[in-house]
Amino acid sequence: MKEYVLDTSAILAFIENEDGAETVENLLMSSIEEGNKIFISAVTLIEIFYISVQEQGSETGEERLDLLGNLPLIQESLTPQFTKIIGKLKAYKSMSFADCCIAGLAKYKNAVLVHKDPEFEQLEENIEQLKLPYKKKK
Repeated sequence: MKEYVLDTSAILAFIENEDGAETVENLLMSSIEEGNKIFISAVTLIEIFYISVQEQGSETGEERLDLLGNLPLIQESLTPQFTKIIGKLKAYKSMSFADCCIAGLAKYKNAVLVHKDPEFEQLEENIEQLKLPYKKKK
């Protein structure tokens, strides 16, 4: 059994059928078929909602939260140890708070971080990663 953490970019790739969507779908299926655990940060849910509302309206934001609620995702609660991991990442790494929360979850669970975000590359020595194809720069 493996454990994974899906970053916001991975969830959006899945929802919007971007490059990497099939990989995320396979991971979700593996949680059902093989018992792998897929974790998601509360921050990811917030990001999915506000990005969807900004880009496509409130109805889309609500629909996407409903979709995520029906997927085999585990939302981990904060513990003192988990909080310290996030805080140390933010203190010592040049990353957004949201990315520190998501990477912190992967570190806390010793899980594979699934993402499309080059900001996580600075954590490759500490956190196992599954990189989905990055978006092409315009």
